[in-house]
Amino acid sequence: MRAVLHIWRLIRTGATFERTGAMSQVLHAVDAPRPLRIALHTLAFPFRWLGYRGDPALPPTTRALTALGPAYIKFGQIISTRSDVIGFDLAAELRILQDSLPPFALDEARVEIARELSAPVDTLFSEISPAVAAASIAQVHRAMVRETGETVAIKVLRPGIDKAFRRDIDAFRFCAKLIETLAPKARRLRPSDVVDHFESVVQDELDLRIEGASASEFRAKTHDDPMFHVPKVHWDLSARRVLTMEWVEGIQAADLQAMDAAGIDRAALAQRLLQQFLRHALRDGLFHGDMHQGNLRIGPNGQIIALDFGIMGQLDTYTRRVYAEILYGFVQRDYRRVAEAHFEAGYVPADRDIDAFARALRAIGEPIFGMDASRMSMAKLLSQLFDVTERFGMQTRTELILLQRTMVVVEGVTRHIDPRSNIWNTSGPVIEDYVRDNIGPRAFLADLSEAAKVLARLGPRLPDLAERRVIAFSTPPQTQAPKSRPLLWALTGAVIALVGFTLGALLP
Repeated sequence: MRAVLHIWRLIRTGATFERTGAMSQVLHAVDAPRPLRIALHTLAFPFRWLGYRGDPALPPTTRALTALGPAYIKFGQIISTRSDVIGFDLAAELRILQDSLPPFALDEARVEIARELSAPVDTLFSEISPAVAAASIAQVHRAMVRETGETVAIKVLRPGIDKAFRRDIDAFRFCAKLIETLAPKARRLRPSDVVDHFESVVQDELDLRIEGASASEFRAKTHDDPMFHVPKVHWDLSARRVLTMEWVEGIQAADLQAMDAAGIDRAALAQRLLQQFLRHALRDGLFHGDMHQGNLRIGPNGQIIALDFGIMGQLDTYTRRVYAEILYGFVQRDYRRVAEAHFEAGYVPADRDIDAFARALRAIGEPIFGMDASRMSMAKLLSQLFDVTERFGMQTRTELILLQRTMVVVEGVTRHIDPRSNIWNTSGPVIEDYVRDNIGPRAFLADLSEAAKVLARLGPRLPDLAERRVIAFSTPPQTQAPKSRPLLWALTGAVIALVGFTLGALLP
């Protein structure tokens, strides 16, 4: 029965994509095989009348996703981070899916707040405004705390959003399985993994305590950055479906006229924005994963104020070092070192030709460095780097996708603020500082120190662990399997066969 519901949902989705023109755009973006394009258009065309019309003023894919509802809008926002899957052009279009929905009623928001905080709203807040921003999952209200008189921002999840997302995620997963079955070439894009990533992100965003924790950690790590501000979380006024934070005032990052009127040095601001992002990613291993203009405000002294911490990126120490070496190699135009970094990290299979890979990287980097500063694009470099690494057998590195996508977004914001900004000259000093402090003899000694600390913590357990390993090596292997083993293998085979038969029936 659920399969039937998924199929109906997919028919409605396909009809909407066909009616809005999004079908052709998406299939072109993912370079779908011609037979698959013909098949999907043929299947969807008779059902066009079932599709939602959407807003004709929007681009095709954005129009289709907004017409299909909150889960599809959020999926579009998240898939916009996967430019390796859909290409940079479509990813850029989908990034406009911000604050796309009409707000729900203030009375409904008050009910949600009262239920989550277990107290009448009027005893907690002396006033609450109508929604000042409404997105796919939640909306934001301005309010005043009754006890302190402090102005705060209250983020409230949409009523019933959990159930709506659960239904659509199941349909997305069903669709991913169909794609993997019908289009083997698309398996490289790992559609099921994309859906899994989407689900994990949404699950975090449906618990606003997670966003609050991210904001709190980010605030602690950036506390000593004087020109960067993260609003404070009010934990006593927050719960799973309600998040209360400090209210901040500032100029929207897209409003250049207001910045000029306030006397803000836009060239210095653009430089500071890019360098702060790189410091957060490399120094802290924690960075804002959605730094578009809507999530940035500029204080009167040029301070950068970050908002909305639903998407945060995290990098472990080793990945940060590899990524820094790759960027540093490009900055220094040392393409052999960039190639070695890819091979040493296992990003490119060891059986590929490192010299050929280095030449391919040089073919990417040299034309970019030969450009005028206003045309030197990190986005272009990353786009071409995706193509080259794919040709050399590199699998998608999910831990780097968000970082790379966010760098492209930050570059776009930076160039909007100051079109003359030289991305590479700006990023060079931050990358060089990180490499100096974290790669080389000083980093080696720091690593030894950390290893010693770990061994010290495990010290009391080391004798027992050593004894267990010796016993394991000394015990002769079993020469004969237990009598129950054949029965176990038979049952396992039967289960696998049953699952395969069921999937075959569901995915013709």
